[in-house]
Amino acid sequence: MNNPAKPPDSVTLTVIIDSEERKIRIKTEMLDNAASLIQKMDHDMNHGWQLGRDFIETPNTLQRCQIAADRLLTALHTDNEASTLLMSAYILCRLPNACTVNISVTGEAAETQFFDEHNCAIR
Repeated sequence: MNNPAKPPDSVTLTVIIDSEERKIRIKTEMLDNAASLIQKMDHDMNHGWQLGRDFIETPNTLQRCQIAADRLLTALHTDNEASTLLMSAYILCRLPNACTVNISVTGEAAETQFFDEHNCAIR
């Protein structure tokens, strides 16, 4: 008898900051529950957003995830677990193939990069 594969109960986002690597585990239930907050973030970004030194009038998906990654960096530095989970959930919802984010610490959020399970850059 074939049993359908059970979806995972969590996903992991690997976050690289300088040479430090952290794994953030997010329950798939949280991804579903965060939908309204993620939509609110998108609504806020629809009016433009500061990305490093540049103001982006209409950020694309990658730029939105770079913005979320910059906020994730702040959340990690301040030990804000709720914001850490929300920013990670945002990235995973908007870039579902992302497994790793290498967050730029140079002050240029546009240099933040995302990678899939094969370590290929997501553009």
